[in-house]
Parts: sequence; structure tokens; C-alpha cells
Amino acid sequence: MPVNAPIRVVQWATGSIGRYALRSVLSRPGLQLAGVLVYDPDKTGKDAGELVGMPPTGVTCTDDVDRILALDADCVLHMPLPAFSFGTDQTSDVETICALLASGKNVITTTGFVYPKSYGPGVVERVEAACAAGDTTLHGTGINPGFMSDFLPLALTGLSDRVDHIYVRESSDFRGHPSRQVVVDLVGFTRSAKDYTAAVRPYRMFQRSLFAESVQLVADALDVRLDEVEESDDFELATREFEIAAGTVREGTVCASRWVFSGLVRGRPFMTIEVVYKADAARVPRWSDPGFVLHIEGVPHMTLSVDEVSHGPAAAAAHAINAIPAVCAAPPGIRTLLDLPFATGRGRVRLR
Repeated sequence: MPVNAPIRVVQWATGSIGRYALRSVLSRPGLQLAGVLVYDPDKTGKDAGELVGMPPTGVTCTDDVDRILALDADCVLHMPLPAFSFGTDQTSDVETICALLASGKNVITTTGFVYPKSYGPGVVERVEAACAAGDTTLHGTGINPGFMSDFLPLALTGLSDRVDHIYVRESSDFRGHPSRQVVVDLVGFTRSAKDYTAAVRPYRMFQRSLFAESVQLVADALDVRLDEVEESDDFELATREFEIAAGTVREGTVCASRWVFSGLVRGRPFMTIEVVYKADAARVPRWSDPGFVLHIEGVPHMTLSVDEVSHGPAAAAAHAINAIPAVCAAPPGIRTLLDLPFATGRGRVRLR
């Protein structure tokens, strides 16, 4: 649905990723803030600029979904926490996204949907119907998934004569992450082993579906038919007490977790994604150091490492915002990274 500048953007949720996205929307030429949806009652009624330390915008934050649906806007940056963290399953995210699409707004989300086909034909049909009704486009993105575990591997296979196995590893340090809702309620740090084991079940389902999207996308792009995506996970307990931005990690509570997702073909791994989360990498020696590593075994063998992404939420937000023009110009329907032009930092170069 091609649109004219300025592109009117709605910011949906203002957590760690959403706040950065909101600040970026307000500072970018060619984008105009149309509305802000918040979940925190303390943010309701405030000017959007106040949330991010910027001058008043004239746009008031609201928790009224119907008000957002009724807005005249071109694109929604949909960036809430996963639906299960609010006590609902992922169908709630699907319903929200479909309502936004049907209301005539393109949607870029960081809650998954990098490759909706992996959720089955039912979800795809619902989303495509909403896109058709609103003449709109859905695009899922982020940093991982959305870049590190799907775009980069595919780009690197352009140098391959033969691919035997693809391995991607993320290791993230949550020491400076300020959100207790993310670090404790979602990831599970500071919980006892018993509480973690009980609470991790919905998160395990979310993680498996999320990273299965990347594995399935890469497999389909390389014409590989997967038999299944296998998941395993483990956690580590703190040997001493220490402080992080989100609170106190006490001795004997969960301070790290490791997740492995393997796309199997005839029992053999075609692609493996390893994800390590640490409450404080300096205090948790087990497992890999922070950063991203990509190995492609085959001809030739290749290894690519990204030693640091200093601000993960900023990277995820930027990847979404950089995709806005292409998403708004795309034909209606689900559009993955396989369908859209390569999102770059065009217009963001600052030479000093």
C-alpha cells in the first residue's frame, strides 16, 4: 500500500525496544508520530515526548485499543512483550495484529512473525485475510530472530558451493537491562530452581516457536525440507549473590539459561541455533561469552563473529524502523525478509 511522506506511525508499547523506537520516530525526517499505545497506567495521558525526554509532541499516550484502531495512520510499530507474559497465549498477538491490519495499517512487529508459515496454514490464512481487508502488509523483524539467525546465514550461503550445517550462537548479557518484567518475569533470572522450572513452560513454548521461524525460513530459502525442530534448554544457579540493574540475584537462584534449537533432516541437524542468556556475564563463567557467532560447515567453511552489539533493544528497534518505507510500499500480505528490499541505515550516516 504505497503512501506519501510523511509516513504516519503508531508506536505500540513503550518498553525497552518501544521507547527507543519512539525516540527514533520523533527524530527522523519523513516519519510523523500518529499515536502511542501504552500498557502502564502511569504513562496514560502523558505526552509522547515526555516518555523519552524530548519536547512535547501533541500526541497523548493512550491505553485505548479502539482509539488506536480508529486513527488515520500508515504503519504500526508493534513492540509489546509476548502475549503469554500478560497471561494469554499467542493467539492474542495474532488477533491484535489482524485487527490493526484490517483497520488499514501496515504492521511491523518484534514479537515474532518473521516467518508466519511456521505457525501453520490457519495463522497464515487469518493474517492474509486481514491484509486483504485493509490493503496492508505484515512484516516481522528484530535482531534475533530477524537478522542474526536468518538474514545473516542466508547472506553468507551466497559464498557457499556446498552447505553441510549452519550454526548460529547468541550470548546476551542482561546485567544492565533495567526491566524486571523482562529479566525476572520473562527470562526467569533471580527465581529459585523450583519456581523457574514451573514458570518457564510458557516461555519455552514461545522460544521454540520463535526460533523455529528462523530455522524454517532458512530451510525453505535453501530448498531444504525439515522433519522437525528439536528444542532443549538448561539453566545455571548463582554461586554467590550479586546485583544487576533489574534487582538482586541471590545465591542458589537462576542466573543463566541456554537454549538449543535444531532443524533436523532424517535425524541429522541442518541448522542449529544456540541462545545463551546471562544475568551478568562477568559472574557467570559457564557457556559462551557475549556476542554472536555464525559457522557454516561445507565448501568453503566460514565463520563470522559479531563481538558486540552494545544496545540490543536499539538494534532491534532500528531494524524495524529502517524497514518502514519498504513495508509501506509493499503489496498487501505477509512479507518476510525474503520479499522486501534489504533494510539499511540510509539517511542515518553522521560523519564527525
